[in-house]
Amino acid sequence: MSVLNEILAFNHKFVENKEYEPFQTTKFPDKGLVIVSCMDTRLTELLPHAMNIKNGDVKVVKSAGAIISHPFGSIMRSILVAIYELKAEEVLVIGHYDCGMSNVNPDKFITSMKERGVQDETLDTLKYSGLNLKEWLKGFDSVEDSVRNSVELVRNHPLLPEGISVHGLVIDPSTGKLDVVDRE
Repeated sequence: MSVLNEILAFNHKFVENKEYEPFQTTKFPDKGLVIVSCMDTRLTELLPHAMNIKNGDVKVVKSAGAIISHPFGSIMRSILVAIYELKAEEVLVIGHYDCGMSNVNPDKFITSMKERGVQDETLDTLKYSGLNLKEWLKGFDSVEDSVRNSVELVRNHPLLPEGISVHGLVIDPSTGKLDVVDRE
């Protein structure tokens, strides 16, 4: 049985037994907060528990390394939607120690792509379209610096309304301890 089939079988029973009822809430974050965090599997349950966050409290946007790499990309758009449409008033960018993005080597990444069937012609097309693939795939050396860079991108965004606080934190994926690296 594929993972999707397992999920669908579980979901059928979940809905049939009305197990969703304890999770019902509105689309507006009760704590007025939007969090950008890494997609790391260790944070799925740890991060909310370490922050005393429950369903309905916050908007959560996930990306590899909690990196906001473009001021007009989908991560920043999600933050702005949370603020303008869903009443969020504060932003937290939360990276974590031992992040996989700290180990990403663009050359190895591209080699892996080729091994899995991506053609040189495709990579050349991306190059000629203006994408610096190696820069786009590049990880970071310091999670703290990466979080600070993302915080600065949000904080200085031309569409961010005045009065929105933007902070940067790093969580330990083993203990849940939060370290503040940039607090407004």
